[in-house]
Amino acid sequence: MAQEIERKFLVRGSFKEAAFDALQICQGYISSAPGRSVRVRIRGNQGFLTIKGSSHDGGLSRFEWEKEIGADEARELMALCEPGIIDKTRYLVKVGAHTFEVDEFHGDNEGLVVAEVELGAPDEPFEKPDWLGEEVTGDRRYYNSSLAKMPYKVWK
Repeated sequence: MAQEIERKFLVRGSFKEAAFDALQICQGYISSAPGRSVRVRIRGNQGFLTIKGSSHDGGLSRFEWEKEIGADEARELMALCEPGIIDKTRYLVKVGAHTFEVDEFHGDNEGLVVAEVELGAPDEPFEKPDWLGEEVTGDRRYYNSSLAKMPYKVWK
């Protein structure tokens, strides 16, 4: 089984000048039941189908399976998704030995910027850039599947 280990943070500063790539991402959820989700994603001209399991270690790790599919297939599957599509720009920022994925959300989640770093082990050390804010690893409100149902704009 593929195990995803990542930590998630709010972003509280300027990071875009350090990004080496940026991609538009549109994604929806065929299923976002507690403990598992099935996601369809269009990233640039590529499509992906992803299945994620329940979180462990306080939200630090979980099972993840992903398969690349055609963009046309992904667009067709988007019609089967639950209400609430996620629209975001993903910036890739190299910091030390790691690459942070920084998501700037649009639409109903406008104003939210979240950074994730994938790790090889839960206790793996990593360099924290000065634009990294509060850690929100394990806070389900920041899961994309939750943001699709309860967008950031309605939190206040």
